[in-house]
Amino acid sequence: MAKKTVSKQKSKKADQDFSKYIRRFWILFSLGVVAFFSMFLLASWGALGEMPDHTILENPKTFLATEIISSDNQTLGKFYLDDNRTPVDYEELPKDLVDALVATEDIRYYDHSGIDFRGTMRAISKMGRGGGASTISQQLAKQLFTKQVSSNKFQRLFQKVREWVIAIRLERQYTKEEIIAMYFNIYDFGNNADGIRSASRIYFGKEPKDLDLKESAMLVGMFKNSSLYNPIPSRNPVGVKNRRNVVLAQMFKYDYISEQIKDSIQKTELDLNFSPESHREGLATYFRAYLDKFMKEWIRNNPKPDGSKYNLYNDGLKIFTTIDSRMQQYAEDAVARHMPRLQAEFDHQNTPDRNPTAPFLELDKKEIDDLMNRSMSRSERWRVMKSQGKSEKEIRASFQKPTQMSIFAWKDGKPSEIDTVMKPIDSMRYYKSFLQPGMMSMDPQTGHVKAWVGGMNYRHFQYDHVKQGKRQVGSTFKPFVYATAIDQLHLSPCDTVPRQQITIEAEKYGNPEPWTAKNSDGRYDGFLTLKAALANSVNTATARLMDKVGPEPVVDMARNLGVDSEIPPVPAIALGTPDISIYEMVAAYATFANKGVYNKPVMVTRIEDKNGTTLYQFTPETKDVLSAEVAYTTINLMEGVTKDGSGRRLWHTWASKVPVYKEIITGYPYELTNPIAGKTGTTQNQSDGWFMGMVPNLVTGVWVGAEDRAAHFKNLTYGQGASMALPIWALYMKACYADEELGVSKGNFEKPQELSIEVDCDKWKGNGEDVVDPIEELDGVLDF
Repeated sequence: MAKKTVSKQKSKKADQDFSKYIRRFWILFSLGVVAFFSMFLLASWGALGEMPDHTILENPKTFLATEIISSDNQTLGKFYLDDNRTPVDYEELPKDLVDALVATEDIRYYDHSGIDFRGTMRAISKMGRGGGASTISQQLAKQLFTKQVSSNKFQRLFQKVREWVIAIRLERQYTKEEIIAMYFNIYDFGNNADGIRSASRIYFGKEPKDLDLKESAMLVGMFKNSSLYNPIPSRNPVGVKNRRNVVLAQMFKYDYISEQIKDSIQKTELDLNFSPESHREGLATYFRAYLDKFMKEWIRNNPKPDGSKYNLYNDGLKIFTTIDSRMQQYAEDAVARHMPRLQAEFDHQNTPDRNPTAPFLELDKKEIDDLMNRSMSRSERWRVMKSQGKSEKEIRASFQKPTQMSIFAWKDGKPSEIDTVMKPIDSMRYYKSFLQPGMMSMDPQTGHVKAWVGGMNYRHFQYDHVKQGKRQVGSTFKPFVYATAIDQLHLSPCDTVPRQQITIEAEKYGNPEPWTAKNSDGRYDGFLTLKAALANSVNTATARLMDKVGPEPVVDMARNLGVDSEIPPVPAIALGTPDISIYEMVAAYATFANKGVYNKPVMVTRIEDKNGTTLYQFTPETKDVLSAEVAYTTINLMEGVTKDGSGRRLWHTWASKVPVYKEIITGYPYELTNPIAGKTGTTQNQSDGWFMGMVPNLVTGVWVGAEDRAAHFKNLTYGQGASMALPIWALYMKACYADEELGVSKGNFEKPQELSIEVDCDKWKGNGEDVVDPIEELDGVLDF
């Protein structure tokens, strides 16, 4: 009996002890649950760290790049500092991309409300060895609000709780599709590829909607670690490919793709099309540099409604431009085709044995030293060292110290970089041997600029030769003289002038010495029609017209045509002595093509904020300069240049039989058959070569020359505008004509209904003498 009592007492005590443990368990469990939910509550109150409020959740703070959009709705480039991000909507994401993300990152994404409890319990039970349990919503919360991961375990736990709370709030605020789009838009894929739009353009050269399955899998694979699984530079090519294949395996596992598709794609290479997006690379770099200044000026004068200033690099503005991406590409291709061949001939003529002072001509050692010293004082190196407080002696010494650098070079007809060690002073002289191009193309009816090539390579040559640079225009100035004479004297292209030499007593124009015009071919016999005189750039004929009308009206004409550069009112301007920009020249010539109406060039049509609100809409600036009759007559004169004069190689094939032209005139023969009005220009000593060409709906100007005028071709064979600049125009126009969607005109210039000026000079004779037939001029018509 006693034994039973003792046994019962022990059993009762054991039950009491067990119930104690159960009570303790439930107390601890309850405390754990309370603590767990308290952490959520504290996190939602912001006690564990700052939490985004409702307003911030509606408009998460992300830096958005300003996008530059072409007239054909292509992205030309972006303005950004750190974040090259342009968001896209869910509808712009291909299904394969979304499927790859869900299969790899969060297969139960559409079934949870921000937290995957099953995945979380699995991760806890396996101590994280079976993979994490972060949902797409949690990863977005981390990217937006808690990006920095703490190394402290407790802090990381609190951070994780904050991410859970934010993820739940995101799920309440946005649809599943919006969250996926936000996640793709926020992620940093490396190499300035912020967000899926930049990533797809940079790694594959296409828009997100055009990504295929293989490309989508690679990009989704980068979500694991965009630094480790980054294909550029290829530090881990095997790892990148393997990670892509893991994504494909996950898609097969969850029935998004078949095993056959998985196996076939896993065997393929990455097939990248790496197209870096930086301020010094890509399409229309010189135009974008101009646009940067335009926008900063606009921002200074156009504050936000609250008085603050727009940020060009963070506010996600959209700049709609007039540049056509196709025409811009054709223009850059034309420059890239012609310049290496022209440069090769220039280098051939300036080898040390042929030219000891290369690349300069007609300069002695002292003159060259003075030129280089001036260049040093204007250089970026000088500016930076001066701002650092360095003395002039220290700065000059730095130019003589060999330095590691990358220099520009043409290699196999393509731009390239050479890593070398060179004194900065030697690199300056090296770069002065390069010929530089400038080119602008514009619709004369609207003033819309369609293409802008400010130089050869923006990374190495950042001086813009379209608007910033001004050079002597040579014979391309002569149409201004002819137009003035036609306007004032009602002259006809069929009127004749003697070819003989003329001296103008210039005292009345403020010149102490008389000025004598000379012809480049040395001929002074007979008479010429005005049409033949302009076609062959006969200087004495232009000088006679200048003597009849006077310099002041010609200067006024140029001003009305939009030329703002300084033009002294002296007779010598008839031969193109003023320095004028390509930008001004194209706008002026466009006035002739637009029936005498000047349109100020337009580059930006509209600016929008990130929400699509219009902030700026351009207003056309036009003015009547000439009558339609005078404009058409001037056009008719310039058509003679391309038919019978220095521009005739656009039509004829005679130059293809001359070996020297076959060497440098890229793409010849051009064999264009449509009406073209134009004018070549060559300045003294062959320092500048020009060609201005027009069809009814497109006016394009091209200039080629070296940085310093002392670097130039020795003779006119290579140094004239018809050899230096005209080939770029012809290559560009042939490409434009091949793209029929552009609608570049092949028709005639519209003739005014009432034309009182005679323009048909086929059989014209004047003053009893036969007019010299311009086609009898020597091959390679020379002009100044």
